Formats: sequence, structure tokens, C-alpha cells
Amino acid sequence: MVGYAFMGAAHSQAWRTVNRVYDLPAQVRMALVCGRDTGKVAEAADRLGWEAHTTDWRRLVESDEIDVVDICTPGDSHAEIALAALAAGKHVLCEKPLANTVAEAREMAAAAVAAQTAGVRSMCGFTYRRVPAVTLMRQMVAEGRLGTIRHVRAAYLQDWIVDPQFPLVWRLQKDKAGSGALGDIGAHIIDMTQYVTGQRITGVSAITETFVKQRPLPAEYSGLAAQAAGNGAADGQGPDMGPVTVDDAAVFVARLDDGALATYEASRFATGRKNALRVEINGSLGTLVFDLERLNELEFYDATRPAAEQGFTRILVTEAEHPYMSAWWPPGHIIGYEHSFTHQARDLVEAIATGVDPAPSFVDGLQVQLVLDAVTRSAELGSTWTHVEPALEAVAA
Repeated sequence: MVGYAFMGAAHSQAWRTVNRVYDLPAQVRMALVCGRDTGKVAEAADRLGWEAHTTDWRRLVESDEIDVVDICTPGDSHAEIALAALAAGKHVLCEKPLANTVAEAREMAAAAVAAQTAGVRSMCGFTYRRVPAVTLMRQMVAEGRLGTIRHVRAAYLQDWIVDPQFPLVWRLQKDKAGSGALGDIGAHIIDMTQYVTGQRITGVSAITETFVKQRPLPAEYSGLAAQAAGNGAADGQGPDMGPVTVDDAAVFVARLDDGALATYEASRFATGRKNALRVEINGSLGTLVFDLERLNELEFYDATRPAAEQGFTRILVTEAEHPYMSAWWPPGHIIGYEHSFTHQARDLVEAIATGVDPAPSFVDGLQVQLVLDAVTRSAELGSTWTHVEPALEAVAA
């Protein structure tokens, strides 16, 4: 695994757990974790359960002991690591968004498709697909329970950068993160709605905003480092500041390829909202609603019921018959955020062991990247309606 912070810890928990929960055709061995700081990665290896550690990700790619490379780094390094790993015949799990640019994502998707012929598997880490309620939502839509899909309504809201004194971390820098709220959390609802509906976003009209344009540099970048970066701050004149180069919020409307209308909102300035992801799908025969803050539940309105019996029904997704739940607890005993990563690990191990290409694929990751790019271009052009190229055409090109 490359990277050991927030996502690295979540992935590590999954790798530690997956063989203890599911009966799988292969055993996971957590061989090697990589990070830039020797002391910190050594501590992380011990805490998270890795056998060894390194500061050079090429060791993972070149080692004959390694079968799978798990990429949990900022987006600016995804392409280089993933392309090298695929070329070396390693299976790859790469966190979302797949890359920082369409060009990088296209190259990664093409390499992944080529590697499939040699039995090399790859997956993009949109883990919310693995929340049992979300998987059930997709199944119900596919079974026709909602009829014709007419509306998609999606929002992902956080507030962790509302304070203008919050430092200029890597997620607020375009060269490292690619984009702001749009790519960080907007990517999740883009993928989730396309996954649940089985429909592709074909066009968008967008607006983005950066509410706080300058932020204090983190301590390790202050002083001389800040001056070298050309921010103009002088010693003794308050905290060194740097420009925020990503969006704080993005709002867009979209059309899906079967005709549905959709609205999307991604913001890290929604005061009071910590991790509020909500998706609602309206169809001719009913409605389904998922709320991440109640991730064991779905709301279902069945318009085919007699009028006197209609109303939203709460489905508690904890039965053994529900997706992924057969390995966990008795009905009514809820699971949490971390379980989706264990489900992701299960699906990847099973795919590798049985010779099946897992989903979401790198092509799926490219599809999301194409939407992110269209949203950005639309916002730059005054909300102009912007076409979204199909990912398979982009790979072929």
C-alpha cells in the first residue's frame, strides 16, 4: 500500500479484516507499506498491521512478493504509480478520483484495459458502492421497482474548511488534488448516481465558487519556504498565506443518457454538515432515498400500492439476504463506514482469485473524470451546457 493516512488507515483495516469475515479463495498478506517519512511510515506499519515499510514506492512495484498495489496517495501521484504497477503485472486498487486530469485518467484506463488480456485486474476505490443499502438501491432500480427514472437529486455536504484560518492543506491545492469539493466529494455522488441508475451523465451546466481565496500555510511551509513559493509574505508580518487554487463548492445540473434530469451539489462550506451525502431517485413507479448518516437504511415510496397504503417505507438493510450482510451480525445489528472498505477488499480478492474484472473499473473512473472535467469547463465558460464524452470512446481515442 502506498500512503498511510486517512484512506490508508481505512484500507488497512479492511485488509486486516477481510479474511476473518469472509471465506475467500485467497489469503491476504499485508507485506509492505510506503510513505515519504521514514519514522512516520515505520510507526504506521506497526500500528496498521503491515509487515514492513519503505519510502520508495518502486519497491512495491518491483518486488516479486507483491501481487496487489493499493494506492492511497493524493491524486498527483496516482497515474505514475498505477501505470508502473500495471506494467509490472501487479493488480491495482486506486483511490478516487482516478487521477487529476482526463489525460492521466485516459492513459490509466487504456493501460488497465490492455493489462486485462494478461489477467491483471484493476479497480477504482468508489467505496460507497459497497454500502449494502446503496447496492440494494441499485438492485431495486435494475428490477424496475421505480419504473422510468425521471429525476436524480444528489448532494454531498461538509464543513471542515469553513474557518478561514484553516491551513492550506494539500486538498486545497490544484497541483496535488486536481480540484476541490468537486473531485473530493462530488466524484462520489457522480459515481453513485451513475451506478445506481445504470445511466451515464451526458451533459452538464455548472457553477463553482472558492469562498476563501487565501489561507495560512501549514507550519512546515511557512517562513523561508513560503517566501520561496512567491507568496509575498515577509517575516514578522503575520502568518504566511498561500492561494487556494481549487473550488470550495460546485453545483451543476445534468442530463442522463436515458433522459433523466439530475442536480448535484458538492460543498465543503455547508456549515453544520459533517459528512452529509444524500441521493434521491424519482421514477414513474416510486422513489428511493439514501442518506449516508443513516447508512443502514433506505426510504422507499411504492406508487404501485393502493392509494390508502402509500407512504415512505423505511427498509432496514441488515438482513442476511441483503448485499454483503450474510457475513456480519443478526438482523437489526447495524454496520458502519469502515465496513464498505472490507466489502471492497472482498470483491477485489474474489475477482483476482476467480479471474474476473472487478468494478468500478478504471474505465468507470475515467467516466467520472470526464464529468468532473466537463463541470470545470462549464463553470469556466459561464455555465455553458457542456457535453460529456463517453469513457469507452475516450479510451479508444
